[in-house]
Amino acid sequence: MVSQSRYDLCMDDAALSASLLELTDILTRFAPSDGAHQTPIAPLRLIRNGARVETFQIERTPALYVAVQGLQEVRLRDERHRFGCMQCLLVSQAQPLVSRAEDVSLSRPLLLIRLDIEADSISQLIFDAAPKQLLQKPPSSGLHVEPLDQPLLEAMLRLLRLLDTPRDIAMLAPLAYKEILYRLLHGRHGHQLRDRAMANFQTHRVGQAVEWLHANYRQPLRIEELARRINLCTSSLHHRFKAMTGMSPLQYQKRLRLEEARRLMLQERVEVSVASYRVGYESPSQFSREYSRFFGTSPRNHMVALRRAIM
Repeated sequence: MVSQSRYDLCMDDAALSASLLELTDILTRFAPSDGAHQTPIAPLRLIRNGARVETFQIERTPALYVAVQGLQEVRLRDERHRFGCMQCLLVSQAQPLVSRAEDVSLSRPLLLIRLDIEADSISQLIFDAAPKQLLQKPPSSGLHVEPLDQPLLEAMLRLLRLLDTPRDIAMLAPLAYKEILYRLLHGRHGHQLRDRAMANFQTHRVGQAVEWLHANYRQPLRIEELARRINLCTSSLHHRFKAMTGMSPLQYQKRLRLEEARRLMLQERVEVSVASYRVGYESPSQFSREYSRFFGTSPRNHMVALRRAIM
């Protein structure tokens, strides 16, 4: 959890305060409304959110999030991670996440930088920058929160400043991007990025299964057909899928369905039965049972509680 003292620390140091003000100005100008704003720098998106609404997303690639303003909570199964001012969240593998902005309002929205981490770029850095120097550590869930250190902050600023000089992006953005990845690769959790980049062929196949489920979660799931589609045996699919996501393919599909149904009921205000059919359930009663087991309350009661929380 990020305490208020963390915010105070951001403003105590003059250099850090100036950097924070500059980042806030850039995000305010290039992310003028709520949502994720793509920039002319392909891996870079700027996020603004003035509402305390939970969102469900599938992280398809590793990514770095940097909080410039506000506080963000991210949930992965039973894990909860919170990061705020001048802290970053490293997502080192594909997985489904639930996010919620906190300590925000329309006048003081959550401001985040999101930078996709391209596996090919990491692989090239590993080749160029002596992989033996990277620490060997056991695998983890793939989520890590830590302070944004000065070298990484300066590299991020160099990248974002290019948004004001578009003519320089083609030449200078790759250099700043490479430096950011280098800093991450040699940071506390660089081994996670290395492991992702050096993943074997079968792990790549599991990534294809994740993509297929994301695009087809409404359809009935037959494990044998999915395994055949990605050229794995069913036992390898189960083992490696769970190692990557923490869930079986069926559990993953169920989570996709239930999270999308929750979004439909909360944001589009559709009825329970309509939401259940739209995410692939044939029986509203089965949907309600599984929803209650997953969220701990019935769909209707959950909607009442969530709507009260964001009023």
